[in-house]
Amino acid sequence: MRFTLSSTALSSRLQTLSRVISSKNALPILDCFLFEVRNNQLSITASDSENVMQTTLPLDECDGNGSFAVPNRTILDAVKELAEQPLVFDVDTNNLTIKVVYQNGLYNFTAQNAAEYPRFQPIPDGATVVTIGSSVLNDNINRSIFATAQDELRPVMNGIYFDLTAESLAIVASDGHKLVRNKNFTIKSDAPASFILPKKPAQLLKSVLARDGSDVVIKFDDRNAEIHFAGGTLSCRLIEGRYPNYNSVIPQGNPNQVTIDRRALLGALRRVLPFASESSQLIRFHLEIGKLELSSEDIDFATSAKESITCDYTGQPMSIGFKGSSLTEILTNLESEEVIIQLADPSRAGIVLPSVQPENEDVLMLIMPMLLND
Repeated sequence: MRFTLSSTALSSRLQTLSRVISSKNALPILDCFLFEVRNNQLSITASDSENVMQTTLPLDECDGNGSFAVPNRTILDAVKELAEQPLVFDVDTNNLTIKVVYQNGLYNFTAQNAAEYPRFQPIPDGATVVTIGSSVLNDNINRSIFATAQDELRPVMNGIYFDLTAESLAIVASDGHKLVRNKNFTIKSDAPASFILPKKPAQLLKSVLARDGSDVVIKFDDRNAEIHFAGGTLSCRLIEGRYPNYNSVIPQGNPNQVTIDRRALLGALRRVLPFASESSQLIRFHLEIGKLELSSEDIDFATSAKESITCDYTGQPMSIGFKGSSLTEILTNLESEEVIIQLADPSRAGIVLPSVQPENEDVLMLIMPMLLND
């Protein structure tokens, strides 16, 4: 079997797929990419047994069909240094030998038997199907993934929760200290459904989703999801379990509201945070009409810092403590020029909202307060 394709097209797809492959695979064949040639197209698959990503490339020339597996490091290193040029693959699937001819040279190496490569079971009919814009899903994953937990005791908190209701599709992440809730009002269903996407497939999607107006189709049941995007498919095992009631922790009726320049607040936080206690990272917010004062101190090292920023504040003068690194992450993952911070009292969570919401969406971030020692 002989086929020809572009070196840079192959290299870029392999670089993306290589993120799926685990450094410690139970099956040696999973250290390989699976190559399948059918109808003038090359399908390449990578798997770590729980996540399977597949992409398809058109072939310039092809004189047969067949499949074989290639060790990932061998093929990655072979093609990544090549300039754009046609690569001719000459594959003997009986003897499992591969010859790759390029402009000024050739590679010879051994293939593995494709029959040994495990296959992911397709999701049965009757599964829930959700269609979402590629750029919208990319934005939602980008905004949410930082808030996921790393909790061995509560694995449900380690993923991104997709909650489809009659009102909207909510995409949620929380580690118990901070929470992100993205609601999309254009996607809804009279039959409620939900799933928890683990962090690894979420990271993989983040790296491959295009901002080109294309759609992503997510098909899921209780255990697995199949995600079809422009240029490929990702199949993954879902996190099983019941996600906590995230709406119940969002405080309602917050009379104290701050509107402030996001970059100015982020800059001030980054300046005072190095002077806070390394263990607590506590930043004190003192609010009064027209002014926000941020302060931090580390008694053990006799360091402290204080900075004031002008803001638009409606409410009673109050002091509240937040973990500086968590608030920095929240502000970094919002895009609006200004943010609105809604507060009830120093013991209840603060809500951070963009001053301008994305179209047909409602983005809310929440941060739990820290106790102030007055």
